[in-house]
Amino acid sequence: MGVELMDSSVFWYAVLAVVVVALVFVLFNFNKVKKLKEGTDEMIEMAGIIRSGAGTFLKAEFKVIAIIGVIIALVFSLFVEATSGITFLLGGLMSSLVCIIGMKSATYANVRTANKARESLSIGETVKVALSGGSVSGIAVQAFGMLGLLLVLIIWGVDPHATGHGLVANLECNPSIMRITTYSLGCSIVAMFNRVAGGNYTKAADISSDILAKIRHDMPEDDSRVPNVIADFIGDNVNDIAGNCSDLLESFVATIAASIMIAVTLFINGIVNVSDETFVRMIIFPVILAGAGLIGCLIGLSYAFVRKMGDDPSRELNLATWISAGITVVLGLAASYMMFGNVPLYEDMVCGWISPWISSILGIVSGIAIGSITEYYTSDKYKPTKKLAEMAIEGEAFVITKGDAIGSRSTLLPILIIGIALFISGKISGTYGIAISALGMLSFVGATVSIDAFGPIADNAGGLAESCHLEHKVRIITDKLDSVGNTTAAIGKGFAIGSAAFAAVSLIVAYVGNYTAKGEEPVLNIASFIVVAGGLIGGALIEYFSAMLTDNTIESAKLMADEGDKMLSTPGVLEGKVKPDYNKLIGMAANQALKKMVVPSVLALCIPVIGGFIFGVQFVGGILIGATIVAIPRALFMGNSGGAFDNAKKYIESEALEGHGKGSAAHKAAVTGDTVGDTRKDVVGVALDIFIKSMSTVANTLASLFSTITLIH
Repeated sequence: MGVELMDSSVFWYAVLAVVVVALVFVLFNFNKVKKLKEGTDEMIEMAGIIRSGAGTFLKAEFKVIAIIGVIIALVFSLFVEATSGITFLLGGLMSSLVCIIGMKSATYANVRTANKARESLSIGETVKVALSGGSVSGIAVQAFGMLGLLLVLIIWGVDPHATGHGLVANLECNPSIMRITTYSLGCSIVAMFNRVAGGNYTKAADISSDILAKIRHDMPEDDSRVPNVIADFIGDNVNDIAGNCSDLLESFVATIAASIMIAVTLFINGIVNVSDETFVRMIIFPVILAGAGLIGCLIGLSYAFVRKMGDDPSRELNLATWISAGITVVLGLAASYMMFGNVPLYEDMVCGWISPWISSILGIVSGIAIGSITEYYTSDKYKPTKKLAEMAIEGEAFVITKGDAIGSRSTLLPILIIGIALFISGKISGTYGIAISALGMLSFVGATVSIDAFGPIADNAGGLAESCHLEHKVRIITDKLDSVGNTTAAIGKGFAIGSAAFAAVSLIVAYVGNYTAKGEEPVLNIASFIVVAGGLIGGALIEYFSAMLTDNTIESAKLMADEGDKMLSTPGVLEGKVKPDYNKLIGMAANQALKKMVVPSVLALCIPVIGGFIFGVQFVGGILIGATIVAIPRALFMGNSGGAFDNAKKYIESEALEGHGKGSAAHKAAVTGDTVGDTRKDVVGVALDIFIKSMSTVANTLASLFSTITLIH
C-alpha cells in the first residue's frame, strides 16, 4: 500500500517521558512519607530495628543473587548471544531497585502510619500515609520495569532478520528476541529468590511468633515480650513488599516481552501475512498500552490522595483501582486506533483495528473479576469466611476441612474467566491477542501493587501500636486498616496468580513460535507421548516444589519457636523487665531463609535447560503446560484458603462471633487454621506463579538452541 514505516523511536521516547514523570511521583511520595514524625521513643526504636533487619537481609540475599546472576550472564554472553548477558543483568538490576525502594518506603511508612493514627485518631488520614508508602512500591514496579525494557529497545531496537551468536559459541539466534527474553529472565531470577527466601523468612517468624504467643503462653498478638515478633514485622516487608514487587514486575515485563516475541515470530514465520508497517506497530502497541496504564495509575492514585477519606477506606482504594483501569481502557482504545487504524491487518485480527483493544479489555476485566472473586472467598464481610469462623467453635479439624473446601471451591470461577478470556482473545486477534490480553490485565499494575502494599504497611503499623503499648483507640484504627489490608493483600495475591496464568500462557505461545521453522504452523502436539511425558513430569514438579517450600518453612519455624521459648524462660522477660534478644531471632530467620532459598530457586532454571538439551523442545513444551495446569488452581487454592483462615481468625478476634472472642477455644482453633494458612498463602501460593513463569522464560530464551542441540531425538 506504499505506507511509510512508522518511526518507533518517537514512541519509545514518549513513553520514557511518562516513566520519568512516574519516577518523580515515586520520589515525591517517598520524601513526603519520610518527613512525617515517627512517634514515641519506643516506636522509633522498634521501627529502627525493623528497618535495619530488613535492609541487612536484603543485602545478604542480593550478594547471593549477584554471584549467581553474574555467572548466568557470562554463560549467556559467551555461549548464546554476546549482549544478552548485559540485558540479563539490566533486568536483575531493575527488579532489585524496585525491591530496595519499595521496602525502604514501607519501613518508613509503617511507624508513621501508626503515629498518624496516634496523633489524629482519624482512619482517613491514617489510610493516606499507608497508601503513600504503598504507592512508592506500586509505581516503581511499573516505572522501573518499563525503564529497563525501553533502554533495551532504544539502544538495540528490534530487528526480526538479524542473527547473532555468543562470544565463544557460534550457534545462531535472533539477538532481538534474546535481549528481550534475557531482560525478562533477569527480572524473573530476582523474583524467584525473593519469593522463596522472603516467604521462608516471614512465615517462619510469623508461625513461631503465633505458636509462642497464642498457643504456648496465652499472650497478646504482637506482644513485644515475644522475641520472634520483630522478625515477623521484618518478614512482612521482606516478602509482602520486596517479594511482591519483584513478582509483579516480572509478570508485567514478561507479558510485554511475550507480545514482542509473538509479533516477531508471526512476521518472520510467514504463516500469516504481516506487512512491514503492521509489524512495526505490533511492536509499538504493547509499550504504548503499558505507558497508558502507567498514566492511569498516576491519575487514579493521585485522586485517592486528594479525596477526603471516610471510615470505609476499602471503597476509596477500590475507586483508585477503577479509575486507573478506566483511564487505561480509554487510552488503550486511542492507542489501538493510532497503531492499527490505517494499516493492512493480518487475517487473525477479525474485528479490525479494534481487535487488540478488545483483547486488552478482556485481560483488564479478568483481573478485576478475579480480584472480586478473591475478596468474596477471603473477606470476613462475606459468607464463606463467616461460615469458617463459625466452624471454629467445633474445633481445629472442622476449621481445616472447611477452609480446604473454601479454597477448592474458589478456584473454578477465576480459571473459567481466564480460560474464556484467552479463548476469545485468540479468536479475535490470534496468538498476538493472547499476549495483549495478558498485558491488559497487568497494564495498571502500578495501582494494584500500591493498594496491595498498603496491607503489610497497615499490618506493621498495627503490630507497632501493640508492641509499643499505644492506647486502645489507636489500636482500633490500626486493626481496621489491618483488616482492610488483609483483604487487599488477598486480592493482590489472586491478581498475581491470575496474571501469572495469563503471562505463562502467553510465554508458552511465544515459546512454540520461537522454535518453529519458517513457513511451518506453530504447533505443540499434546497427543504426542513426548509432550504427555513432559506434562506429567511438569505437574509432579509443582507438587514437589510446594512440598519443598512447606518443609523448609516449617523446619525454620520450629527452630525459631524453640529458641524463642528459651528466651521467654529468661528471668525478667515475661515480666517485661528485660528485653529479649531480638537480633538473635532476626539473624536466625535470615540465615534459615538464605540457606534454603538456593535449591528451590535454581530448580526453576535447571528443569527446562536439562529437559530441553536432553529431550528437545516438545518435551519442554509439555513440562510448561503440565506445570501451568497444575500450578494455577493449586496457587489459587493455597492463596484463598490461607486468606480465609486468616480473616476467620480476625473475625473472631473482633468479637463478631458472640461469646467466642480472643483466648476462647474457637479462637485457638482459628489460630491453628491461620498457622496452616500462613505457609499456603505467603510461601507456596505466591512462589508457584514465579516458578512457572521462570521456567517459561528460560525456555523462551533457549528455544532456538533446544531445536538444534538435543541428545535424544
